[in-house]
Amino acid sequence: LNHCTTMSEKKAKKKSSKKRSGSEAAQFDQKTIQEFKEAFGIMDQDKDGIISKQDLKDLYASMGQIASESQIEAMIKEAPGPLNFTVFLTLFGERLTGTDPEATIIGAFAMFDKKDCGKIKEDELKKILTNKRGEPLDEEEIKAMYKGKPPIENGEVDYKAFAHLITTGAQDELANA
Repeated sequence: LNHCTTMSEKKAKKKSSKKRSGSEAAQFDQKTIQEFKEAFGIMDQDKDGIISKQDLKDLYASMGQIASESQIEAMIKEAPGPLNFTVFLTLFGERLTGTDPEATIIGAFAMFDKKDCGKIKEDELKKILTNKRGEPLDEEEIKAMYKGKPPIENGEVDYKAFAHLITTGAQDELANA
């Protein structure tokens, strides 16, 4: 009885179609901007304020790797123009702030899905949610989670459905129940 083979995979993934306006850079604190400056400085091998194809080739070479011309070209084409620090910050800002919370949660649970079948054991979910490292849930919060009828069947959690439940405001429905 392998639940992975009997489960029909739903591959329909929703893309976030939110349009962002303004500079993504405005959303970063000084520490984050400083970290980006350091990363930019490492990538800008010739220190001319622009990350060029040659900079990327040199960066790969410094790590003992060789990037193909097409790889380098693809990286450079992601920028709308010369890749200066502002463009660099905007590109990475869009990537960081554009993360879909549901996809992030699914990705986190997937690390515990050794069989890659979309389910984890209920005990594993409880361990994750009560882990002392992050912001652990207490007993009351765990009870409240169960009131939200998480997708648990035969001791296994469909973590993709659970992530959807979390991000679509199931907790708001619980609060109003």
